[in-house]
Amino acid sequence: MQVDVAIVGAGLVGASLARALATSGLSLAIVEGAPPPERTQDWDARIYALSPGNVAFLQTLGAWGALDRSRVCPVRAMRIFGDDGRSQIEFSAYDAGVNELAWNVESGELQRALWLLLERQPKLSLVYPARPSSLDVGADAATLRTDAGQSISSRLLVGADGANSWVRREAGFQADARPYGEKGVVANFACERPHRGTALQWFRADGVLAYLPLPGDRISIVWSTADAHAAELMSMPPDEFCARVAQAGAGTLGKLDLLTPPAAFALTHLAVRDIARPRLALIGDAAHVVHPLAGQGVNLGFGDARALAAVLQDRTASRDPGDYSLLRRFERSRAEDILAMRLVTDGLQRLFRARQPWVARLRNLGLNLTDAVPVIKTMLARRAMS
Repeated sequence: MQVDVAIVGAGLVGASLARALATSGLSLAIVEGAPPPERTQDWDARIYALSPGNVAFLQTLGAWGALDRSRVCPVRAMRIFGDDGRSQIEFSAYDAGVNELAWNVESGELQRALWLLLERQPKLSLVYPARPSSLDVGADAATLRTDAGQSISSRLLVGADGANSWVRREAGFQADARPYGEKGVVANFACERPHRGTALQWFRADGVLAYLPLPGDRISIVWSTADAHAAELMSMPPDEFCARVAQAGAGTLGKLDLLTPPAAFALTHLAVRDIARPRLALIGDAAHVVHPLAGQGVNLGFGDARALAAVLQDRTASRDPGDYSLLRRFERSRAEDILAMRLVTDGLQRLFRARQPWVARLRNLGLNLTDAVPVIKTMLARRAMS
């Protein structure tokens, strides 16, 4: 098979890139190990808070309108609490002059919506179930072979295959990975009191706990915490786990009842030194992994897809999509956002993990000072919404 662009990985970021290239005139192939799981009545434990900018992007792809609206929740306010019991900062959509700060959506729900669109997309070959087995990058093409025996020659190969990217490793991209020694514990709950579309986050001595509102009186949580504490949480009986999560959230939403069993995933900081080479590009978690405390990982990945699609769409029809000077434009366009998010999330994780009393006073003072300056708050909110 010969195509202009081959994408390894049909997760949210890879699938969104393929959809964004639907009108580019380029022939495409996506290599994926399996289609998205069938929908069930259970709520997906992996919830993403999407920025309005990326919701607009998904609307242009046709994916946002295909979602079941009863499974999507707008976030209209956010409150963040320090670890001294008094410091906090609050953001509101009203103050920022927008309708929503973010939208919370299930990973599986969005992936299914994108996949259904890809199945009907012209000039796109879905290669599944298949996993890459070898890669040969030449002057004119990158040739990928799969474990199912297919050979795919493309002028541009895009790695969108996650934090443990096969493409990144096989192509020899240099990456610096540093485990945080933490896990993200996720679960969904029914709550006794209404959340009113407000996201809540606590910086605690035992990690960072976030409540993400879901439709109805439901929430999803992400508790980023040390490995030992995560293991303790995962071993608790359901009633004890619910009580611990409610207590850690200061009882704000009353009694919590478990809707989905808790799951845990390891947290790692990953920085890739370059995300573009002749015939090759990396996007999403294949290109960068940041701490989830800001909830911006998937938004950063969608930003990659938007930027790469824009570069490929804007090229002249005769220009090779794997041309290195073209791919360098993509890489340069993403450098500032990736670096800024990496520094912010890694810096906050280090700041709130430090136990020295003077550091605690400094970080809590910073929350209060930021909350007291509306201009700074609005700037931060608008930056996160892009």
